[in-house]
Amino acid sequence: MSAKQDHFFSNLPVNNIPLHLLLKNRGLFYQIPDDWHVIITDIKNSTHAVGAGLHENVNLIATGSIVTVLNIAFKANLSIPFFFGGDGATFIAPQSIIDKVMKALLLYRRNSLQNFNLELRAGIVPVKAIYERGHHLNISRFSISKQFSIPVVLGDGLDFAEKIIKGKDYLFADDEQADEELDLSGMQCRWDKIQPPENSEEVVSLIAIAQDCNQQAEVFSKVISHLDKIYGSPEKRQPISIPKLIFRTSFNNLGREMRHRLGKIKWIELIKTWFINAYGYIYFRTESGKKYLNQLVEMSDTLVIDGRINTVITGTASQRAKLQKALDQLELKNEILYGIYVSGESVMSCYVRDLEDDHIHFVDGAEGGYTKAAAVLKAKIKNKK
Repeated sequence: MSAKQDHFFSNLPVNNIPLHLLLKNRGLFYQIPDDWHVIITDIKNSTHAVGAGLHENVNLIATGSIVTVLNIAFKANLSIPFFFGGDGATFIAPQSIIDKVMKALLLYRRNSLQNFNLELRAGIVPVKAIYERGHHLNISRFSISKQFSIPVVLGDGLDFAEKIIKGKDYLFADDEQADEELDLSGMQCRWDKIQPPENSEEVVSLIAIAQDCNQQAEVFSKVISHLDKIYGSPEKRQPISIPKLIFRTSFNNLGREMRHRLGKIKWIELIKTWFINAYGYIYFRTESGKKYLNQLVEMSDTLVIDGRINTVITGTASQRAKLQKALDQLELKNEILYGIYVSGESVMSCYVRDLEDDHIHFVDGAEGGYTKAAAVLKAKIKNKK
């Protein structure tokens, strides 16, 4: 296979137009190469785990699966699209790194089961198989800010892959004893629960799907337009704000993060990390520390479009009432189905490769916002059937 195919995603142009316009412009979407693969990680019985108060572990394990895969892609000098879903993640990757990725995810799965008694499933479906079954996968890149762009996927291909991977007949690979060390470097979860910014009251986790896949672009464009009209620009509905960030330095939290990364607690490293964290208070008052915090807000992953809309936003209860009224109208017209969950805070886990300009921050509503919104949506899909 050509190396050019490997760089398919990084070669895509980044679009700087409003998202509701991008969604409707088919010329700005490209078909994913058929020698690429869809990889999905997902925590088994995550709804039950979240209900039992394990939402922070669920979020951490989902984040760790992203860090595992991105570290492999980084070493191969590749950029790949990925989507955070609260209790798992989705990746689209070229053939050249597939073996390494799946081995690493199996090792990570074992780690998560041993340390947290939560089972992470990792499955794979070739893009070619998705196309052969008549499903679609089209991708574009959207500029969220000067620093940060996200992949936008239209089509039902990822949904189809998820159904296969979560289906009863799917054979997960045997967990061979891998000799390799897990590379979770850069994974950090050091921020406390984050209260909504000034003038906001709540955090809303929203998931919406199109009832007719052929109308996806137009319908998603309407949902984004409603968000813009009711909540204002994406910056205005951003749940993360610098004044509300609280740095956690407790041994407990650092120990849990270390168990995720290393599978065990190394006391000397834990004490070293604690001292580095304590220095964080000073660092965040320096020029480069302030720059990092500004970038952190800009590079917070609060919007995922992977054949559905997943977003975490902040605002007032009256804004949410208007949004629900608008979404209910779209539901009545059989255009969308949606699930929503409201919490008082958001949670954030981070992947920091470099404090200067290479870091990304995964945001979810507190108490398992995405997982709970997904449960509402699943119930509506079931009723529809």
